[in-house]
Amino acid sequence: MASVSSSLFFLAILFSAAHAQHGLVLPIRKDANTSQFYATIQMGSNRAKINTVIDLGAQFLWFACNDYTSNTYAPIPCGSSKCETARGLGCVSCNLPPRPGCTNDTCGSPAYNPFQDVLVAEGFAEDTLYSKNQPAVPQFLFSCMDSGFLEGLATGATGLLGLARTEISFHKQVAGKLNLLDKFSLCLPSSGLGKLSIGPSAKSGISKSLKSTPLIINPVSNAPVSSENEPSDEYFIDVKSIKVDGQTLSVKDSYFSIDKNGVGGTKISTIQNYTALHNSIYKPLTRAFVKAASNMKIKRVAAVSPFRACFSSDSISRSPAGPSAPAIDLVLPGNDVYWRINGGNSLVEIDQKTTCLAFVDGGSNPRTSIVIGAHQLEENLLEFDLVSSQLKFSSSLLVENKSCSRL
Repeated sequence: MASVSSSLFFLAILFSAAHAQHGLVLPIRKDANTSQFYATIQMGSNRAKINTVIDLGAQFLWFACNDYTSNTYAPIPCGSSKCETARGLGCVSCNLPPRPGCTNDTCGSPAYNPFQDVLVAEGFAEDTLYSKNQPAVPQFLFSCMDSGFLEGLATGATGLLGLARTEISFHKQVAGKLNLLDKFSLCLPSSGLGKLSIGPSAKSGISKSLKSTPLIINPVSNAPVSSENEPSDEYFIDVKSIKVDGQTLSVKDSYFSIDKNGVGGTKISTIQNYTALHNSIYKPLTRAFVKAASNMKIKRVAAVSPFRACFSSDSISRSPAGPSAPAIDLVLPGNDVYWRINGGNSLVEIDQKTTCLAFVDGGSNPRTSIVIGAHQLEENLLEFDLVSSQLKFSSSLLVENKSCSRL
């Protein structure tokens, strides 16, 4: 009997390891109206399908619980160890009949809607997370949000999938429950399906050609709720300079660095549609791009808000990789390390006649000098390694005759 038990135990370990080696994969879709990117998760005993907008800067998973029912749902008690791990905010109560999202003595959560800049005191809970062909993830911690606070999210989306560097972020919990290294990769599609992968890097021909740069820590948090001297849990990289068509922009180094107050630097965002630049970076970049585009016989036309530099679509040559345009390079630490932004990511088609430079003016006093937006991330493979604090990245996969949907 002991021999049989040992064999079953060994097989269980092998089964678990086989799943863990593959990690968890969620398809990503792009909403045509808002250009937001979302993934569908399944939660609870009824395996409710919930569309959640992907946010690299959000601290945890939240979704509207108004119509949510589950026999395995459990609120997190205030004062509990799980509440402490979640960095809960006191206790919340509810005067209505108990249901998911309406319980007493519950660990308070700062559920935040970034599209409306709305912070709501809701409650933390836990339930089972399911995904196709993967083991269930029990006791997955999340927060409820009332459906009245979903304004700004893509139609059909009722939650936010947080991927920040926190103990209760989506990837951190999945990695911990499935015994995976804390790594995740992201590929936002321009069309078709993209991919969010938690755990081991996907085996693809592009993986070997990825470049790498350190993920750096902004010493001051800009989260909706944070403590004094708390570092940011968003993703920053150390851009040193920017080149347009091989020429370095004349920009003060101080705009690229992060000061003691957490101001400056470069972060990556999936909810900022287009890359926003400090005015002192935006102006020289636009001038340099317009000049280089003119040298390519690209004709400038009237601007279309919020963009400042627009061009005649007929004057831009195209290929399967997208429109031909002057290359924009974000220069990073190391020998010949740069993130190239090709035409498919630097330009956006407004209509059949007009195409614009897809960068926006972030003003003269932004908290972050460069916020790399989702349009610039489309069809780029990003691998976030939180173990070594490194970002591996490609440029546009379309240049390699690949795409997020074909990885």
